[in-house]
Amino acid sequence: MRRCAPAPVSPSDDIALKLLLIRVILPTVLLHFAFSGCRVNLSLTALGLHASPFTVGAIASMLAMLPMTFAVSAGRIIDRIGPRKPMLLGASMELCGLVLGYAMPTLEMLFVVSTLAGSGFMLYHIAINHATGALGAPGDRMKNFSMLALGFSTANFLGPAVTGFAIDLIGNRNTFLMLACSAATSLLLIITIGVRVATEPHDAAAAGKRRIADLFRIPGLCRVFMVSAVLSMAWDMFTFLVPIFGTQIGLSASQIGLILGTFGSAIFTVRVLLPLVAQRIGQWRMLNIAMTATGAMLLVFPFFKTLPVLMLIAFLLGIGLGGAQPMIMSLVMTHAPAGRGGEAVGVRTLLLNGSQTGIPLLFGALGAAFGMAPVFWAMALALLGGGYFLHKPVENAP
Repeated sequence: MRRCAPAPVSPSDDIALKLLLIRVILPTVLLHFAFSGCRVNLSLTALGLHASPFTVGAIASMLAMLPMTFAVSAGRIIDRIGPRKPMLLGASMELCGLVLGYAMPTLEMLFVVSTLAGSGFMLYHIAINHATGALGAPGDRMKNFSMLALGFSTANFLGPAVTGFAIDLIGNRNTFLMLACSAATSLLLIITIGVRVATEPHDAAAAGKRRIADLFRIPGLCRVFMVSAVLSMAWDMFTFLVPIFGTQIGLSASQIGLILGTFGSAIFTVRVLLPLVAQRIGQWRMLNIAMTATGAMLLVFPFFKTLPVLMLIAFLLGIGLGGAQPMIMSLVMTHAPAGRGGEAVGVRTLLLNGSQTGIPLLFGALGAAFGMAPVFWAMALALLGGGYFLHKPVENAP
C-alpha cells in the first residue's frame, strides 16, 4: 500500500482538530466508564446471587453474543449514513440496560442487561472509531487514535476502581444506577456537542457486491484482524477471570476493583507515550513486543495471591495490552479500502465479539473444571505463539 506524506497543518487547523477530538473523547469516557463498570458489576452481582463460574461466563458472553451477529452490518450502515445516529442509538441502548439492572437485579435480568449494554456499546464503538479515523489527514490517525485510546484507558481505570468501591459502599443495585447516570450524561453530550463527520460518496451497486472475504485477502489487514483477535481474547480473559480469581482467594470487591483499576492506569500511561514510541520502533514491532510481554505476565499471574504483587502484574499487563489497540485501529484504517473503513472496523469488532462470546463460556467451564491457573497458562501460550508469528515481516507495513 502506497503511503503519501501528510499535508502541512496550520496552528489554527491543529487547534480545531484538538477541539473536535475533545467532543469525541468526553462522551466516550463517560459511556465507557459505565460499560467497564457494568462488566465488573455484572460478574460480582451474579456471584452474589450464588451463580456458578459457568453462569457468570454465560452472562459475560452476552455482552458480545448479539453484537457479534450485526457488527459488520453496523459498519456498512455507518459507512453509508455516518456515525452520529449510531452513536446516539448505542448510548441509548446501554443506558436502558443499566436502568434495568437497577430496576430488576435478578439473575435472569442480568442476561438482558448484558445484551443491551454490550450491543449498545458495540454500536457506539464502531461509530466513534469511524469518526476518529475520518478526522484530520491520514498522517494524523496514529495521534488521533492515541488520544481516543487515552479516553478509553481513563474509563478503564476509573470504571472498575470506582465500581468496586461503590459496590462495597452502596451495593450492586445502586451501583447500576450510578453507572446509568454516567451513560445518561454521555448521551446528553452526544446530543449537544457530539461531533459530526461527513460521509463518503456511497455507490449502492458496488456496496451490494462487497464481501467480507475481500478484506481478508488484503495481507496487512488480515494480519491486523488476527492479532487483534488474540489480544482481545487476552484482555477479555483477564477482566473476566480477575473477579472470579479474586473472590476465590478472598479479595474484597474494592480490592478486585483496584487490580482492574491498576490495569487501566497502565493502559493510560502507555498511551500517553505511544505515538512517540511507535514512530521510533514501528507499529508492527510494537505489537510483537505487546504480545510477548503480555504472554509472560499471564504465565506468572496465578502464582501470586497478595494484592500488591497482583496489582504490579496487572500494571505490566496493562502496558502490554494498552499499547496495542491504538496501533491496531490505525493499521485497520490504513489498510482498509476507500469507503470501507466502517466495514473493516465492523469485521474487527465481529472477531472481538466472537472472542468475548466464546472466551467467558470456554474459560468459565475450564475454570470450573480445572481451576484458574491452567486458563491463564493457555492464554499465555497463545500470546507467545502470536508474538513469534509477528516476527515475520509484513509487506509495506507502516
